[in-house]
Formats: sequence, C-alpha cells, structure tokens
Amino acid sequence: MRGVAPVRGEGVRQDVSAADSGPGGEGSGPGGGGSGPPRFWPLLLLGAAVVPGSVLFLLGRWGDAPAVQAWRTVCLAVTVQALPFLLLGTALSGAISAFVPEGVFRRVLPRRPALAVPVAGVAGVVLPGCECASVPVASSLIGRGVPPAAAFAFLLSAPAVNPVVLTATAIAFPGNPAMVLARLLASLATAFVMGWLWLRFGRTEWLRPVVRHTGHRTGRSRWDEFRTGFQHDFLHAGGFLVLGAMAAATFNVAVPRSVLDTFAAAPWMSVLFLAGLAVLLAVCSEADAFLAASLTGFPPLARLAFMVVGPMVDLKLIALQAGTFGRAFAVRFSAATFVVAVACSALVGGGLL
Repeated sequence: MRGVAPVRGEGVRQDVSAADSGPGGEGSGPGGGGSGPPRFWPLLLLGAAVVPGSVLFLLGRWGDAPAVQAWRTVCLAVTVQALPFLLLGTALSGAISAFVPEGVFRRVLPRRPALAVPVAGVAGVVLPGCECASVPVASSLIGRGVPPAAAFAFLLSAPAVNPVVLTATAIAFPGNPAMVLARLLASLATAFVMGWLWLRFGRTEWLRPVVRHTGHRTGRSRWDEFRTGFQHDFLHAGGFLVLGAMAAATFNVAVPRSVLDTFAAAPWMSVLFLAGLAVLLAVCSEADAFLAASLTGFPPLARLAFMVVGPMVDLKLIALQAGTFGRAFAVRFSAATFVVAVACSALVGGGLL
C-alpha cells in the first residue's frame, strides 16, 4: 500500500495521484489506496435497492398491491423532492468552477484550516438548499483549493441550518423556540467536530478527487465550462440520487408501525431508533421537521436527533457521497457523522429541551 500522509486541511491538490482517476475512479482500491473492488460496488447498492422492491412488486401482483403503490410513491416523492435542490447544487457547483477565481476562497477563508472549519460551517447558514445540493458544491470547493475539512463542514451545515430549514422547524414546532435553537446548535456542533476530525485523522486514500473540469482555462468560453461542469455533476449525482431514493423507499415500506411504538417508550432507544430511521427514510431537510413533529409518541430529544442526523446521513446522501468522493470516504465519513450527530443532539438537547 502506498504511504500517504494524513490530510491536515491543506486541501486535496489537483494533481493527487493519477491512479485515482483510473478505471473505477478509485485507484487500486477503496479510495485509491488499497486493494479492494473499485468498480462493482455500485451494483451492490443497486441490488439492495432494486431486489427488495422487485420482491414487493411480485408480491403485490398476488394481493399486496398497496405495498407496491406505497413503495413507488415514496421513491418518486424522495426523488422529486430532492431534484430541484440537486439542480441548484450542480448549477452552483458549475458556476463556482467556471466563474469564481480560485483566489477568492483563499482570501475569504482563514489560512489556518482549524479556523476555516467553523467559518465554512457558519457559511452554510446562507445557502437555502438540501443535502443533495451540498455534495456537488463541496466537491467543487475542494477542486478550487478549499481545504477538505472546511468543505465537509459546509457540506454538513448547509442543509441543516439554512433559513428555510430553521423556518420550517419553527412552523412545525410552534411555541417551542428551544427546538429551533437546539437544532441550530447541535447541527453546527456536528459540522465543526466532523471538520476538525477530518483535519486530524483524514487521509487522502479515503478521498477520491472528482475528475472534472475545474477553473477557467484561457481561450475557452466560461459558459461552455459552466455547461460542461453542470452536465457532468448533474448526470453523475442524479443516478446515485435515484438509487438512494429506491433504497429509502424499500426501507420506508418495510418498517411497520408497531416497531415505532415499541421503541417510543425507551428514552435512549428512542433516540437511536429515530436517528437510524432518519437515515433510512431520507426525508429532505426542508420537510423533516414536519415529520418529526408528527412523531408525538417520541420524546423531544429523540425528535431532535431525527432532525440533526437526517440532513447529514441518509441513504441518498451516502449514495451521492460515494459517487462523488468514493466508497472509502462515504463509509467512514457517514459512520463517524452519525455518531457525532447523535452525541451532539444528546448534549445540546439535554440542556435545552
């Protein structure tokens, strides 16, 4: 295995190992740094999403048609709900690549990566998008020289603390400003901690740089570069969005209501259960507060965990991250984010709710 030094926030350079852009896009193994299946892993996700749905379809033909209809409805709803924000994110990504000079980010962000993380996390407040939009934007930021730790802090915070999400939370929980504040603080804390963790422990072999056109090239039209970048990102991320939506629909239909009632009575089990449910349901961050508010049988702390985890770790987001940054990154980053998000929800919610 090649020796690669840990990333300390300096950013992923454009010349990171040509092997990373080889067949399969991940070098010789997961993330380009080890031995493993670099190509066929999307087929496993496809099987996990399609096979259960196909079983439901076959069963539905012989008397369980409502389950099939529910699966189709959820799959279509997740895709349609996320698609406008994916368009927004890929368009913004292409615009950053074609029109924004690379030096802009170096001037705006602090030079010390440890300080750039919270600045990038707070910057997520101003982007009204969901998790689908944040992935291509974070990829473009890394391609423009932003330290990965800062880009990942933005990736996590943007869909969780933007004005649209906070307003929706306030409407879903009327007369309960503590819930809005708890969501804001817990989400920002998760983004900061994950950025600093990547700064300390992240490795380049976990992260596959996206092969794309980045930056304006002399003699070429900026609009052509925008169109090229937009088409590449949208077609690439859109396929993984559909796969994630199919998997989310399968789990959504498969979880019976009786299971929800069983876990609602145990405080800590309810927190873990709703956090896990947020991963499986893959509800867009602009709508998850209303679903959380409807789960009246669960304690406020559990519903807070549902709203903090959902925009940062869900099936469609894991699929998008894997398609954009590589499987090795998605597995490690998603697992760590889940743990940190639950811990921050418990700490913040325990003090405010």
